[in-house]
Amino acid sequence: MNKGNYSVRSRPASTAGVPGTCVTASAPDTNSLALLVAFTSVYLRGQSMVPHLSAIAQSNAALVGGLKGAPVAVFLGGTSGIGQGLAETFARWRNGNAHIIILGRNEAAARDIIAHFPKPTASGASWSHEFIQCDATLMKNVRAAAEKILSKHPKVNYLVMTPGYFSTSGRDETSEGIDKKLAVHYYSRWRLTYDLLPALKKAKEEGEHVRVLSVYSTGYGGPINEDDFGLKKTFSMKNALESAATYNDLMVEAFHERNPGIVFSHAFPGGVSTNLMSSARTPWMRAVAPVVNTLTKPFLVTQDQCAEYLWSGLLNTNIGAYRMGRRGENLGKQGYHGNEKLRQKLWEHSKDATDV
Repeated sequence: MNKGNYSVRSRPASTAGVPGTCVTASAPDTNSLALLVAFTSVYLRGQSMVPHLSAIAQSNAALVGGLKGAPVAVFLGGTSGIGQGLAETFARWRNGNAHIIILGRNEAAARDIIAHFPKPTASGASWSHEFIQCDATLMKNVRAAAEKILSKHPKVNYLVMTPGYFSTSGRDETSEGIDKKLAVHYYSRWRLTYDLLPALKKAKEEGEHVRVLSVYSTGYGGPINEDDFGLKKTFSMKNALESAATYNDLMVEAFHERNPGIVFSHAFPGGVSTNLMSSARTPWMRAVAPVVNTLTKPFLVTQDQCAEYLWSGLLNTNIGAYRMGRRGENLGKQGYHGNEKLRQKLWEHSKDATDV
């Protein structure tokens, strides 16, 4: 096994791993508590369960399970939470017969997830289940991961991006000059999609199913400052949350404009029961996590249920730039804050900011 690149073709011993989400936090000041309240309130907005989930799951399984060959699926942020649910669901539909690549920081968590993927029993089946180390706060890591993928897989069918960074601190720049929250929630996603475009287009040219999904917060964005992309001058927690959502909306539109045959989607997952707060490094946040989890549990879906909804919306749309709600539904222009001028300016900024 090469360091940072883990591939499995037979089931190894399971190892327990900590969640892969990158989490930092400061003391529980007023801003921290306000963010916690805002974060919880978003989770609680209209999170009622949808009946007939079993029918959705059956439809998803039939569609993906019936694909010929071994499709290639890449999951950035697939070591925990929603990303893990999306990867595990895909592996189950395919009975493991796919090239599944998990990108993330936590190799132990990825090893455990991959160990539980089904393994094809048919002779001559071509498949691989891999982990590639990738700290998405740095664009050089994202670009290196894309190069590794392209060196093995000339085609990519599914690109799913879900990494999270829960921090109550102010602007926290990386060595590349990008705020870590924005790096994880937007810039890493833009760069990975951009670098994997040749493989996505090749799969489409050969008539295969191709979809790109960024899971963040469509519908909950806000106006963005075209004179301060990246929020170097106007950073605040509110601006960071809302700007990243609008950036993702503009990202899927811009990629679709340049690649009209491929579906690019930005999704709001709603309230999902994950370990985001429980894995915080700060004691006070870990202490309140059980209380928050208990209070919100009746309103949340599991990561596997969320995966079924999001996959359903992604697989069953032909809309090139698709803004998706928590049940896979089309949000149209609900909560949209973009325009063509911003879209073009953000594209150029994103290319420059991530071209390291």
